[in-house]
Amino acid sequence: MKIALLGYGRMGKTIEEIALRRGHEIVIKTNDEDGYDISQADVAIDFSVPKAAFFNIAKCLKSGVPVISGTTGWLNNYEHAVQLCLENKGSFIYASNFSLGVNIFFELNKHLAKMMNQLKQYQVSIEEIHHTQKLDAPSGTAITLAEGIISEHQEYNKWLLNKTKENSIPITAKRLENVPGTHAIDYTSKTDTITITHTAHTREGFALGAIVAAEWIVGKTGVFTMNDVLNIG
Repeated sequence: MKIALLGYGRMGKTIEEIALRRGHEIVIKTNDEDGYDISQADVAIDFSVPKAAFFNIAKCLKSGVPVISGTTGWLNNYEHAVQLCLENKGSFIYASNFSLGVNIFFELNKHLAKMMNQLKQYQVSIEEIHHTQKLDAPSGTAITLAEGIISEHQEYNKWLLNKTKENSIPITAKRLENVPGTHAIDYTSKTDTITITHTAHTREGFALGAIVAAEWIVGKTGVFTMNDVLNIG
């Protein structure tokens, strides 16, 4: 499989290492928004920056190249990307986190929220910890977790960063050296606390998930999620 890496930072380099081990070829490595011929790729993996992500995704979809995007912070254009995908009969996956373990965690989070829906004595909160180079806060993964809770728990209708308010989910974001990513969901009452946590040990889990998604999407048409790739949810 010929892969275009749109965004060649630390994550892009990790994806490259794993892709080569799995027998794939990297035909494009770029941090530029333009100046590359996407048609030479079988699939593109976008881990760029928010201002470049939609341009990269649109270019791929208009050129008939399946695209996997893990860039966060551009989602005000997500529906436009979906429209482009459908108009061009393309194939597209966006995920706030491609880690296979995190996507299992997303489903566990929703299941727990559904179970806790009737237990009004518990207040939910989210904490996320990442490396100091991470540009956005809260993380896209934390937002996905919050949205998963909101979809299953009637008490909550929004999330707030570093704030607590009735009917909202407070998210605490911390930035520490050399932390690939930790996310914890707490349900706390006066008598006890229930916690579920996902801790990434290296970047390889995120990179492997993106490659697995890229392998899966080739030859398919439509807008998909990691649930489709993993056949869960």
